[in-house]
Amino acid sequence: MAFIRGLSLLLIIAIIFFDNFGNVEGRYHFHKKQKKSSNIGSPVSGSPAYSPDPEDPSPPSDPPPYVPSDPPSVPSDPYPTNPRNTSSDCVFDVTSFGAVGDGEADDTAAFRAAWKAACAVESGVVLAPADYCFKITSTIFSGPCKPGLAFQVDGTLMPPDGPDWWPKADSRKQWLVFYKLDQMTFNGTGIIEGNGQQWWELPCKPHRGPNGSTLRGPCDSPALIRFFMSSNLVVNGLRIQNSPQFHMKFDGCEGVLIDNLSISSPKLSPNTDGIHIENTKLVGIYNSMIGNGDDCISIGPGCANVDIEGVTCGPSHGISIGSLGVHNSQACVSNITVRNAIIKESDNGVRIKTWQGGMGSVTGVSFENIQMENVRNCINIDQYYCMSKGCQNQTSAVYVTDIYYRNIKGTYDVRNPPIHFACSDSVACTNITLSEVELLPQEGELMDDPFCWNAYGIQETLTIPPINCLQDGEPHNIVESSEFGC
Repeated sequence: MAFIRGLSLLLIIAIIFFDNFGNVEGRYHFHKKQKKSSNIGSPVSGSPAYSPDPEDPSPPSDPPPYVPSDPPSVPSDPYPTNPRNTSSDCVFDVTSFGAVGDGEADDTAAFRAAWKAACAVESGVVLAPADYCFKITSTIFSGPCKPGLAFQVDGTLMPPDGPDWWPKADSRKQWLVFYKLDQMTFNGTGIIEGNGQQWWELPCKPHRGPNGSTLRGPCDSPALIRFFMSSNLVVNGLRIQNSPQFHMKFDGCEGVLIDNLSISSPKLSPNTDGIHIENTKLVGIYNSMIGNGDDCISIGPGCANVDIEGVTCGPSHGISIGSLGVHNSQACVSNITVRNAIIKESDNGVRIKTWQGGMGSVTGVSFENIQMENVRNCINIDQYYCMSKGCQNQTSAVYVTDIYYRNIKGTYDVRNPPIHFACSDSVACTNITLSEVELLPQEGELMDDPFCWNAYGIQETLTIPPINCLQDGEPHNIVESSEFGC
């Protein structure tokens, strides 16, 4: 059965994670506060080999660097080689490099100098100590560096306060970028403050306002933290808040462990996804709390072997795969598991969203043991995703198959049916399985009309509300995911 094969794959992923991440603490362990003088973040052993084709799981014997199919641009390496080692104990306190930490002075140069020094030694630590507030401008922290590098924030770290104070020479699409790194840890007990309020109010992108109104929001607004073309990463313990746009983004990475994060922005802040991944494989996201104005976690094209567990999400737009296939593009996503999660006060629960005209497939997705609390669109597949009124039905679509929903219970907002399967006219959704799905209205009467369109699957147990629109068996035109280039 597909489900059994999925479990086997997840077991393999778990083995790979714990093998690759070496001495990192287990995700259910209590995380003690690290001493500032200690070597922070155990090195991560065993870099996965890269493949030039992001969808090819079998790397060559002498692999070239991993390159996403549509990589975002990154400026050239701003750091000279062989930076001077200024500390014998491998801890490089930014205040020793001239950082003031009063929330007003520009501490960018001190952070860059500390990074260069730590990058040159094994298990180097860039330390932003507690009781300071550091302001730095848009910066690329570039590798390659010696193994075991840690960037530890125990104080507060923030960008300039809004677009008016943003240096004109700096990119408005990103703030902190970690580029071409292996075996790096980003951790601490401090706060990453995004100062996003003025970005959210820029008059160039509509977003929802109170009482059904439409407000304007940002276009070119910086993602707060971005990891690009890096491997064997650990992110742990930080509080990240009020990002101008995405809080944390991973592009073209392999081997990512995220644990014990707090991410928060106001409910109506536009495009403030908590964690976004694309063209990224072997990802674990655990024991984190995310509340924001968009998806808690969004999974883009080119992602595989993603395990999400112990996440509390809301208010938000839920946990989403997609959107995929925009502008007739190809998108391949496989082996995604979301389990033991809470989603509350959110516009969506667990969602797969694709554009008409796309190609590729979404396969092997499991949503298990999820508690819903006053959620609209608790279970949602939407293959007619569109950001304007001009979208038209098309003959090609991203193929969605082998999707499993088990033990999903709680309450829903009665403005929408809690279950919605809107699959493409031309390419049906297949092998949808529901088991122990019990969703009751938060208030008002039970809505007993879940929506299905061209969706095929089975109910292992009766659902609440009943879902009689899911079709049995297979569609007349059965397709294979290989037909979609994945």
